[in-house]
Amino acid sequence: MSPRPLTLGVLLSTLAACASAGSTPGSAVAAQSMSDTAFFTIDSTHARYVPAGFGTLRQDDIALKIGLPGVQVRVVPLDETVLRLLAPDSYRALHDLVENRRDALLAIARRYTLRNPSLWYVSFYGVQQDARFNPTELVIATSSREHRPIDLVPLTPGFGEQRLQQRETQSAIIVMEEIDTAQPFTVQMEGIRNRAWETTLRIIERERALVRSRAAGERPPTPGS
Repeated sequence: MSPRPLTLGVLLSTLAACASAGSTPGSAVAAQSMSDTAFFTIDSTHARYVPAGFGTLRQDDIALKIGLPGVQVRVVPLDETVLRLLAPDSYRALHDLVENRRDALLAIARRYTLRNPSLWYVSFYGVQQDARFNPTELVIATSSREHRPIDLVPLTPGFGEQRLQQRETQSAIIVMEEIDTAQPFTVQMEGIRNRAWETTLRIIERERALVRSRAAGERPPTPGS
């Protein structure tokens, strides 16, 4: 039931090999260091690995929201170890969201030499007319440091204008350096913080155990369970 795994590692290896003939030794090493990057590839021995298609969580179960003056911000981690806990339709939608922008995301990873970039689906919803938003102000704070956007891939027309009409939504995939979503973190924007991920982690771990049980018995998830 799992969609075809992404093959960014293969693409990066090919690109690195093609570039190496005309590049300096230093740049060749940098390109090679990224050859294992694959946004949606998980080693089946990974501690948080579960097969796709057995989850029941909704997108809202893993979304973090921040209310700003005139704008509602919604942040969803595009971490495969988390996404595989979603109900099949939700999983497929977010998995394909990245799959369909793979080339653009790959170019960003190569440009900034990101070995394991973190991807985040971020949407901005206009609560009032002519509301403004600035995606670069998004901060994800872990116990060790604050992470800010390195680059982004717009998903909706007009995202770059950073302006919303009432009831309008603009969204993008935001790229950051690697963040461990198995640990608590805080999402913040314009001084407003959401610390709910620590609570979300308990939901995630409970669902992961249920997914393993369902997969072992090859039992599909029950809608609404």
